[in-house]
Amino acid sequence: MRIGEIAALVGLTTRAIRHYHHVGLLPEPERRPNGYRTYTVRDAVLLARVRRLTELGLGLDEVRDVLADDAGRELAEVLAELDADLARQQAELGARRRRLAELLAAGPAEGEPVSPGLAALLARAPVTTSPSAAKDREHLTLLDATGAAGEQMYAALAPLVTDPGVLALYERLDELAGAPVDDPRIGPLADALVAAVPAGLLDAVPADGPVAPGFQEALLAEYAPAQAEVVRRVMAAFVEGGRT
Repeated sequence: MRIGEIAALVGLTTRAIRHYHHVGLLPEPERRPNGYRTYTVRDAVLLARVRRLTELGLGLDEVRDVLADDAGRELAEVLAELDADLARQQAELGARRRRLAELLAAGPAEGEPVSPGLAALLARAPVTTSPSAAKDREHLTLLDATGAAGEQMYAALAPLVTDPGVLALYERLDELAGAPVDDPRIGPLADALVAAVPAGLLDAVPADGPVAPGFQEALLAEYAPAQAEVVRRVMAAFVEGGRT
């Protein structure tokens, strides 16, 4: 049989068969004097088995193990591993669907796919045009997406959401947008922000920091110099686990 004939027989493409030759999965058959490959019934049986195994979800390396004579694993062993892998994928898919159902039920704030806990927290926040408040919201959304924030942190933040004094602090931070880094308002504002943080929030922050290394530098870069100094001092207070 020529390659087109055996391909039609076993339900594969000639391209797939040539690929199997290229990766060493199927030995090259003998060639006739005219250069055409000559396939046997044994080759057809082997290709049919390859097709069945790949349709079951096995990768080519796993198929090679199955086809190997003595060095390969038993087919039952490979299939058992495949079944376990499919079970894990099914469990992960189920978890993702449950997560999606929670997001849909919570009604993500302004289209943002946040957790139910953060959605409930943001729903209680007063309307404000403060750029600093908007930044805090974005940072919370990021921490929520990475799993660095959770229900304990949101519960600790709840009193701040309804505290009118917090908006005043955001406005004071906004006023530092064009100030120098030695502005005398920096220290008092940092102290006021740290004093406003509930004690329970410190307990909700992981001891090794809430996010990956480099996050602090990236966060500070979003602020003007004087604002960044205020935020730096507040973050330092969190690292120390106490108040300035």
